[in-house]
Amino acid sequence: MEPITTISLFRYRTIWSKIWAFGMMQFAHPSLAEVEGLRFYKLMGSGKAGFNPWPDWSVYALVQVWDTPQDADHFFKEHSLMSSYRQKVQEHLTLYMKTSKVKGQWAKKNPFPENKNLDPQNNYLAVITRATIKTKFLFRFWKYVPKSQKGLLENEGLLYTKGIGEVPLRNMATFSIWKDKESLQAFAYSAAEHKKAISLTHSLKWYKEELFARFQPYRAEGFWSGMPALDLKG
Repeated sequence: MEPITTISLFRYRTIWSKIWAFGMMQFAHPSLAEVEGLRFYKLMGSGKAGFNPWPDWSVYALVQVWDTPQDADHFFKEHSLMSSYRQKVQEHLTLYMKTSKVKGQWAKKNPFPENKNLDPQNNYLAVITRATIKTKFLFRFWKYVPKSQKGLLENEGLLYTKGIGEVPLRNMATFSIWKDKESLQAFAYSAAEHKKAISLTHSLKWYKEELFARFQPYRAEGFWSGMPALDLKG
């Protein structure tokens, strides 16, 4: 049985639930550290629409890597921490994913073991990019972001995207879901401003650490407004 990755999105509506969610960015660690079969996790906040660096206090994310799918199932169905989250959220979605490709490091390691048993009939692609930006490049990086994203939302193959991160401005990440690999490649290698952003990344070296990971989502639990229902058979 191969390891799998999950990403959970949580949306909060009331001011008190948002305060609770912000507090759990710190207080959830002791519970998560003791979860059986959980080999890696990151609690993350999110940014406003358009890959905006300013926080979206209503949405949080939890990225986890599991020894087995059964370990993930037990956590989401039985653990008291998840019960607390479900009682507070307006909506919640968890995607189960298999890693198809990964390059780089997150906290000085590669947390996503690549899976071998991918479904050739499943064309959906989920992507997590994560980077730590060097302090001296923070202003220049965020100033260029709007240009680098030109053509992203116009891509018909993009099904969903959200900026997430551990520390605002400095430790940033993106999560996106694509109809297929061709749609992603059309943006990554054909959009002029994004190609320029890749070139600047290589020449300026404005990241202390970066990671790019592709996944095959195979199962979804819950609902998320703004994301179309995925035809998953897993």
